[in-house]
Amino acid sequence: MAEVGDRIPVFVDSGFRRGTDVFKGLALGARAVGIGRPFLWGLGAFGQAGVDRVLEILQGELKLVMGNCGTRTVADITRSYVATPDWKI
Repeated sequence: MAEVGDRIPVFVDSGFRRGTDVFKGLALGARAVGIGRPFLWGLGAFGQAGVDRVLEILQGELKLVMGNCGTRTVADITRSYVATPDWKI
């Protein structure tokens, strides 16, 4: 994100299974996060009702982590909520 800044919107899609994953993706600068696999799991298991339930669960988890971090809106989510190690040696 440091390289592209606001010039290019970044969308992330890989490995997002929980609301906390979505929060971290947004905190690290993504404009959107793909949740394809959980969506398909819900569809395969219970059809449209399964998809609706998956979305309810993810939304509830995201709201919970946002509340725990004190963020009221998605716009309030910033990088300061995610600790990243310094990989430079």
